Amino acid sequence: MTFRPSLALLVALTLAGSVAGVQAQQAPAAANDTATGQPARKAAVLPLAATTDEAEAAQLSARFLTRFHYDAQPLDDAMSARIYAKYLDQLDGEKVFFTQADLAKFAPLKTKLDDAIWNKDLSAPFSIFNLYVQRAIERMHYALGLLDKGFDFSKDESYVLDREKADWPKDQAELDNLWRQRTKNDWLRLKLAGKDDAEIRKTLTKRYSTLLDRIKQLDGEDAFQSFMTAYAETTDPHTDYLGPRLAQNFDISMKLSLEGIGAVLQARDEYTQIREIVPGGPAAKSGKLEVGDRIVAIGQDNGPMVDVIGWRLDDVVNKIRGKKDTTVRIEVLPADAGPDGKHELVTLVRKKVVVEEQAAKSKVIDIKDGDVTRKIGVIDLPTFYADFAARAKGDPNYKSATRDVAKLLTELKAQGVEGVVMDLRNNGGGSLDEANELTGLFIDTGPVVQVRKANGEVEVQGDDEAGLAWSGPMAVLVNRGSASASEIFAAAIQDHGRGLIIGEPTFGKGTVQNLVDLDRFAQNDSEKPQMGELKMTIAEFFRINGGSTQLKGVTPDIQFPKNGDEKDFGESTYDNALPWTQIAPASYKPVADLKAYLPQLEELHDARVATSPAWKLMLDQLAQYKKMRDQTTISLNLAQRQAERKQLDAIQADFLARRKAIDGDAVSANPDASLDDGLNANERSLKSELKAEKEAKKAKDVELDETAHILFDAVGLIKADPKLAAEVLPYGGKFSTAAAVAQAPTPSVAKPSPTQP
Repeated sequence: MTFRPSLALLVALTLAGSVAGVQAQQAPAAANDTATGQPARKAAVLPLAATTDEAEAAQLSARFLTRFHYDAQPLDDAMSARIYAKYLDQLDGEKVFFTQADLAKFAPLKTKLDDAIWNKDLSAPFSIFNLYVQRAIERMHYALGLLDKGFDFSKDESYVLDREKADWPKDQAELDNLWRQRTKNDWLRLKLAGKDDAEIRKTLTKRYSTLLDRIKQLDGEDAFQSFMTAYAETTDPHTDYLGPRLAQNFDISMKLSLEGIGAVLQARDEYTQIREIVPGGPAAKSGKLEVGDRIVAIGQDNGPMVDVIGWRLDDVVNKIRGKKDTTVRIEVLPADAGPDGKHELVTLVRKKVVVEEQAAKSKVIDIKDGDVTRKIGVIDLPTFYADFAARAKGDPNYKSATRDVAKLLTELKAQGVEGVVMDLRNNGGGSLDEANELTGLFIDTGPVVQVRKANGEVEVQGDDEAGLAWSGPMAVLVNRGSASASEIFAAAIQDHGRGLIIGEPTFGKGTVQNLVDLDRFAQNDSEKPQMGELKMTIAEFFRINGGSTQLKGVTPDIQFPKNGDEKDFGESTYDNALPWTQIAPASYKPVADLKAYLPQLEELHDARVATSPAWKLMLDQLAQYKKMRDQTTISLNLAQRQAERKQLDAIQADFLARRKAIDGDAVSANPDASLDDGLNANERSLKSELKAEKEAKKAKDVELDETAHILFDAVGLIKADPKLAAEVLPYGGKFSTAAAVAQAPTPSVAKPSPTQP
């Protein structure tokens, strides 16, 4: 369907990918309880009810949130009302399942959710979830029932695309009409893509039936996760409850390693399909598994094989993950075999798998302008990761963003680069310590960030080890998705005058979270986690100039066009975000003054992009995206939609031709590839999906290329003017430890802690 699934529904659908061995790509993957031999969760049997452990976890979370949160608020009737609103938004944000009559039934619970938590009686929030599951099942059956009748597309009728601010349907009749329109739109999209009625009916029957199956697999764990997410996020946007499964996935995302077979999995129809083989993992080394293989059964060591067709993705992942050096047997239907093809049995020994996809990577861009060519190094850092456990154990090879970037800088210097771009686009943050230490690679000594705790105490964290891993020209490329630790790094580089900040204004997250292991405080001695973890806001960070990135983010020195998502994405879009404040600046002195050549760089940038076909195409595509995004209603009249489709096809064909002229063979020769085919992501063939992703990676990265060219210009200006070089390069253009220490006094450095900004 084209509606935005609720959080709970997303947990069940899990239609993206996750690594069996294994980390989530988009939707959460299962945690590792394979060693316990726990079977897959059964389909939902209403009414669902909370377990004793879940009730205990809810109360324990409340104790922490009301006492130790940075902005601690009482869990009372007022908070209950806010949780109630957030919970309904979690379940039915687009108002397509509940009616106003349902809300009338819920109304007495509005001020009872605080009591439910304190009294460890979660029957109230579970009753809401139970009705949600019931209504979702009813809606899928209703949609399926419409397919036999077909639709009249000659009527002048429209459908509201965005219902986030709409009212809930007043009664069953209004809800039925809404779903008739939604289903009609699904049919019309396929019809416009050239499908005949029989094919459309088959596609939609399969789509709705699959959704129905996934909804029926929702269980008490999903209900509890949804409710606790609502409570946690009511305190502030970045406090979260992580059930045992989500907690393990968060841990994997931080340390970039796990124990398993090393294969990215994806739910597709009733199968779990191998989407990617992780290099160096047991699956890759065996040579017996291929992309596209469908997993049909799983067995542990010499235990029985368990059929997993139709299972939730997280349950399949749960069966495959396990402790290092244990054995798992996987029965697969090969990618090129039909439904009745011969199955193959593969036996693998689980090992530690390093998830390199999210690790720092580097490349060199050769920028040519006239007769001059310069090498610009680029380091792409998707997240500020760190394996705290391995570090604490003294593992010399523990995973760390700073260590990886330091190695990459050494390699780039060996390749003769004259400037370095740190690409932090869509880097949502990670470890506060890593942001601090990574900044230390580019400054000699000095403060990096100020952290204010709930009691008002301010700590200054910074780099107290003399020396730089890179002392030359640098730039930091950011966008709206650059948040938290990314903002700490960008702000510190900007405040020190150490490098250029280029791109869009950043997310605006200025708070620090820490993980609370609820099992530890509940004195749970079981090897298997029961309570989950609380990711709780405990502090706020500030720039060394005293300002905050909260709400405002980091404003680039050279700004690129905004992508238009700032109204829907970013700290300022949260109604309960903390306000912007400021504190006294730390003791520091900028090491350079980049304002000395910013006007020249901006002039060169403006002149270049004014004649750049790639830049003009990016602006035109962005304008089209904004136009489509701002469309709130859509016609359900065939003639009108065909006319609109014809116009859109012409626009897309123009974009494709212009892109092909720029990127050549990197662009698909199939003009239909960029058009709406009416399908959901998991309904397309895996082969075509992977091909499209591969082509997308080959396409010109306009913003990165322009950032590298700006740095090219900076190097040229520096080389042409020794006086300018003395102003804009760190420490007068001549690095010396003594001079650096004199200009950037050493701050008091906080002890490392696994905080997550």
